[in-house]
Amino acid sequence: MLPPERTGRPARPSDRRPSGPPPRRPAGTRPPTRRPDWGRRIRTGLVVLLVLVVGFAVYIDVSLDRVAALPDESANSTSGTNYLIVGSDSRADLTPEQRAELATGDPESELTDTIMLLHTGSGPSTLVSIPRDSLVEIPGHGRHKINSAYGRGERDAPGSGPGLLVSTVEGATGLHIDHYVQIGFTGFVNVVDAVGGVDLCVPEAITDPKAALDIEAGCQTLDQATALGYVRTRATASSDFGRVERQRAFIAALLQKVTSPTTLLNPFRIVPLATGLSSAITVDEGDHVWNLAFFGLAMRGVSDGGVTTTVPVRDGAVNWDRDRASALFQTLADDGVPSGTQLGP
Repeated sequence: MLPPERTGRPARPSDRRPSGPPPRRPAGTRPPTRRPDWGRRIRTGLVVLLVLVVGFAVYIDVSLDRVAALPDESANSTSGTNYLIVGSDSRADLTPEQRAELATGDPESELTDTIMLLHTGSGPSTLVSIPRDSLVEIPGHGRHKINSAYGRGERDAPGSGPGLLVSTVEGATGLHIDHYVQIGFTGFVNVVDAVGGVDLCVPEAITDPKAALDIEAGCQTLDQATALGYVRTRATASSDFGRVERQRAFIAALLQKVTSPTTLLNPFRIVPLATGLSSAITVDEGDHVWNLAFFGLAMRGVSDGGVTTTVPVRDGAVNWDRDRASALFQTLADDGVPSGTQLGP
């Protein structure tokens, strides 16, 4: 008689569980540790940083104050890129205490204290100051001082001041304006405060109660009130010409401070600076934050070998020297570098 058939498979060695405690690890050995993947961590950190930077840039771009400054169609066609820089003397955002401290006067004023053209292209950047008392044709208003164009436009229709000023400048210069940048007293003060003051070598002492200015000659750091008075005052022998020279020198120094590593790499400065600029600067409705970045680079180029000048005039700061001014603007229209008699005082 055959033995009963066995069922199931034979036990394998792996199925046999050892009896007794597990074997001990040799003394002095440690379990293997998993090394951190630093490459992956760095990549993740860079991605997070990029997202934060892009998100902050989008926030700044959305926060920009925009206005219809540039005409839909311009009769002028020129090479390179032209920025119109406008310093408005609007006091609307200043408190009575700030107006008293800064000696800004009438809160209803709508003149443009500063008008500059910045040209950038294939060569060095060129910054041209337009004297505020220049007599030019203002479309629809006849011949008047150029700094009244903004206010006349506002009185025609609220919000049309920038557009009338741009049209006036294009008509007087023959240049096509590509971008518009406007900053008022409040924005100016906020920017200077955000960078911790501006370092500047002042060539002469100036005392001007009308601008709340009492400054000694020499290299020094200008705070917000002193800086505003310095770019506004005309209490010097050179009057308006000295004023525009001081404005160009100050703007160059301010841009050097804004674009310096101590500002760009310091979040406690760059964040309030960027947010302050976004609320203080007015640009054309077609401009964006990257246009302002290129504007900053072009302005830095002015102090790094660029050209600074004033429109050539023939009698004071009122009437331009037509031949020399035309030569200046034609050189810029051709994306050239002005020189010689094309340069003003």
